[in-house]
Amino acid sequence: MDETIAEFIKRTILKIPMNELTTILKAWDFLSENQLQTVNFRQRKESVVQHLIHLCEEKHASISDAAQLDIICEDVDLFDMKQFKNSFKKILQRALKNVTVSFRETEENAVWIRIAWGTQYTKPNQYKPTYVVYYSQTPYAFTSSSMLRRNTPLLGQALTIASKHHQIVKMDLRSRYLDSLKAIVFKQYNQTFETHNSTTPLQERSLGLDINMDSRIIHENIVEKERVQRITQETFGDYPQPQLEFAQYKLETKFKSGLNGSVLAEREEPLRCLIKFSSPHLLEALKSLAPAGIADAPLSPLLTCIPNKRMNYFKIRDK
Repeated sequence: MDETIAEFIKRTILKIPMNELTTILKAWDFLSENQLQTVNFRQRKESVVQHLIHLCEEKHASISDAAQLDIICEDVDLFDMKQFKNSFKKILQRALKNVTVSFRETEENAVWIRIAWGTQYTKPNQYKPTYVVYYSQTPYAFTSSSMLRRNTPLLGQALTIASKHHQIVKMDLRSRYLDSLKAIVFKQYNQTFETHNSTTPLQERSLGLDINMDSRIIHENIVEKERVQRITQETFGDYPQPQLEFAQYKLETKFKSGLNGSVLAEREEPLRCLIKFSSPHLLEALKSLAPAGIADAPLSPLLTCIPNKRMNYFKIRDK
């Protein structure tokens, strides 16, 4: 089963609410009863989907099989946008008498939600609204940074109940660019952002070498530059990266010393520090470090794992 079919099946399954998933998979009749019994449907939906994709790969699912699943999903009323809006609005209005909720549907099954928050005693503040983008039939929503913290639990509850998911996934991932966030969360960046150089062999690219240099040094430079480019390509891919502006690392560690009576070693509280990398396009900047000779290849996994971990806030503690 190639990646295109796997991605199509994955997206189709993600559309299905968890309470409908078993019924639809049985109606699909591609996976056997014994295979379905190996799936723990009480896990997070993402884990369930990964297990199901693995089972489909074992059975070598074809595009015809994937299309059949899509047809079954179309025959079932899986998501009612009108019901979602009504449910979401009622939940907020019951909890907060004064709240204004507006919706705008867009392409890709997304709905933009504007919420002006008030309290039981104050009118909604229309000048400081919260913006939410929810992708229907998924456990993911993107919120603006202007949201008041005290309303976060209520918003999460409203999204969870209205979307009929058992939970809305919270991620330590922030950016001003919705398309980049969406590409990272849905793991689309290696496809939607791929636009150039993907088939150019390393040997055909300019290595920037001085032709008057000693031939042995030239050879060593070529080998090293090719190694760096190969590692960079394996790590980041050969396509533009999603756009993030920063990555933040909070470190907590105990000071270790062999000296007796060390003040820092006797300190009960851990040492804490905050490290923040900032750039208008952080991932592209990280990708360019080794080829530019600024850093060794490969870079630290703490820097290269950002898209795969789907987070740019990290907390690092002693094991």
